[in-house]
Amino acid sequence: MATLYEAVGGFDAILALTRRWHELCLADPLAAHPFERELHPRHDERLAAYLAEALGGPMLYTAGYGDESSMQRIHAGNGVHTDLDEACLAAFDRALAATGITGETAAHVSAYFRGATIAQRAYGEGAHLVPDGLPFNRA
Repeated sequence: MATLYEAVGGFDAILALTRRWHELCLADPLAAHPFERELHPRHDERLAAYLAEALGGPMLYTAGYGDESSMQRIHAGNGVHTDLDEACLAAFDRALAATGITGETAAHVSAYFRGATIAQRAYGEGAHLVPDGLPFNRA
């Protein structure tokens, strides 16, 4: 059985997805907020590395950027923002379609990304809530 990583087309397809998602978020007044501030200069590549690993590909994120706890801390402390999350998730689904990731594969990737986004709400009140040693959130 192929991994989701293989089903989406590997790293280049995931990188195209993250870049398109970023563009779509910036074009949406509700989704743009987190992308309007200064991001890590290689945000798209870092997110692609995380998604590649989460979808069953190579361990690019943990080899070069950090672990699950460090990723959660990056996103922690921004409160719970359901409307923003929903706008970003809708943009993610549009990015999947725009990059040719469709059907059952897109549904699985979308469900994973939705679950990961919702899980981050647990740390909305601050990075101090993120425990060390969280297991990597795989699809």
